[in-house]
Amino acid sequence: MKLAFIIDPINRLDPGHDTSVALMEAAQILGHEIWVTQTNLLSVVNSKAWAILQQVELVPVQLVEGRWIAANPWYKLSDPCFTSLESMDAVFMRTDPPVNDSYLYATYTLDYIDQNKTLIVNSPSGIREANEKMYALQFTKVIPETIVSADKQLIWKFVEAKGAAIIKPLGNKAGEGILFLEAGDRNFNSIVELSTLRGRLPVMVQTYLPKAKEGDKRIILLNGEPIGALNRLSSGNDFRNNMAAGGTVAQTSITPREQEICTELAPKLRQDGLIFVGIDVIGGYLTEVNVTSPTGIREIDRLDGTRLGEEVISWISQTLKN
Repeated sequence: MKLAFIIDPINRLDPGHDTSVALMEAAQILGHEIWVTQTNLLSVVNSKAWAILQQVELVPVQLVEGRWIAANPWYKLSDPCFTSLESMDAVFMRTDPPVNDSYLYATYTLDYIDQNKTLIVNSPSGIREANEKMYALQFTKVIPETIVSADKQLIWKFVEAKGAAIIKPLGNKAGEGILFLEAGDRNFNSIVELSTLRGRLPVMVQTYLPKAKEGDKRIILLNGEPIGALNRLSSGNDFRNNMAAGGTVAQTSITPREQEICTELAPKLRQDGLIFVGIDVIGGYLTEVNVTSPTGIREIDRLDGTRLGEEVISWISQTLKN
């Protein structure tokens, strides 16, 4: 297969952590061609999606004493060429959020790929549909009590009723801008004003889950089926468990309740073309659905001795044959 990955500049990626690198490395190990590009290198010509692509050759990371060790340099790029994306068997949209104008325009460009010829992971329309905070709200049986609003009075009533809540910006990533708020907090007005840009921007307000102290579980789903999980724990200096916020990771398993959550989500994920997804679960409640560039493969492989990247690429290969 020929696989194209739309990523952030490759020199900024961490080969021992980034799932995009794990997927590309797995594809190379399985004998496929890997090409890379960026959102600003996409074009539409004659109503077809094109890109300036470079073929990449990777030096796979090695697990040494529990750590992924990368060579230096760990990749080599070919000369760039202007190529139709329909010449690829699959295109992976793996640019990190925020989902800003550049990101959205890239998804519109990907609409001009014939998906009968080329598989897109994840579907551009599915990505646009699935704001990573708001998307979870449709699964009412498995989420904590939640509101989305820019109205200070409504937010105040919710926090007072629940005793404590988490405020989340709708467009950030990696725990950025998430705040813990207790009833009676003297900073309440300032926190809400800053978070909502003085009532101009809605935020998600979610009842605080005390089980968060035991970790925030990331579960990786492939076509709606869970294939691996890890538990993220706060550093102790921060209530957030995100790895980007200094959290650590620990080995875990998927509970029957978490399997129920995955089963609840699976039909909608498949309907929306969301093939490779990471969900966040705290205390048996779904809190987010990550569809842009979900991560965690490197950590799960390190902890469990799995090769999830190869499982994903093999699924892509088998799907394209069917």
